Amino acid sequence: MTDWAFWLPRILAGALAGGVSGLMGVYIVGMRIPFLAVCVAHAALAGAVFAGLAGLTGAIGIVPALLAAVAAALALGWLESSDAQLDSNVLIGVLFSLSMGLAFLGIGLYGILGRPDYAVRNLLWGSLTYCGWPEVSRMAVAGALLGGGVLLFRKELRAILFSRLHATAAGVPVGLVWTGFLVLSSAALTVNFQTVGGLMIYSLITNPALAAMQLTRGHDRLIVLSIALGATSSIVGFFISAWTDLPTGATIVIVSSLIVGIAILIRRFRA
Repeated sequence: MTDWAFWLPRILAGALAGGVSGLMGVYIVGMRIPFLAVCVAHAALAGAVFAGLAGLTGAIGIVPALLAAVAAALALGWLESSDAQLDSNVLIGVLFSLSMGLAFLGIGLYGILGRPDYAVRNLLWGSLTYCGWPEVSRMAVAGALLGGGVLLFRKELRAILFSRLHATAAGVPVGLVWTGFLVLSSAALTVNFQTVGGLMIYSLITNPALAAMQLTRGHDRLIVLSIALGATSSIVGFFISAWTDLPTGATIVIVSSLIVGIAILIRRFRA
């Protein structure tokens, strides 16, 4: 009973992190802006680092990280819909460099101020070992909000995924819908830090979606398969990590990358 009490929240946390990341990946990879996930994740990382410097821990420490991630998402959504005529990847690159600079500035301040930085290292690299029921609850809420938003605006998101220009011509409020999706995604990314970490969550968003695109067609089937592959990557990576005592985040990344390779081979074999 004790073993299950230890393993169950960590298994659920891994499944939630992978599944929610896979859902995000369908749209982020489909829009050909996978670096967006890195940008928002590092904005959240910067918020978490400075929260630690301020002495905020636990659930309270997530608030600054969430606010930073949401601010980055709103900035991206507003700048993309403005008349500045700036390329999305250029905007993401600017915000990413800013958030990365702030995050590592904060990490440097830990040493200057003589603060222990083990909590920051956990944010960078992630570890399911530290996940318990409070983390699972937060991840479930964030995942439910994202899934509900995707379900509610399913047609609009499909139109945007096909073509922003055609979606706008059809009367879809592209800026509002896409910004809302980014905000919900930023919340999900923020609470997933403890599984893969801020530096590696990029792969958990891109790899399951890319593998699913090799194996199936059709929007609904793509979403289901990407969610399943994301959850599988996290769970398998976690058990390999627990068995071999290797870093959890790195193991999950390697497993998800292997799944992409297998999916590409299957597609070539079918062809």
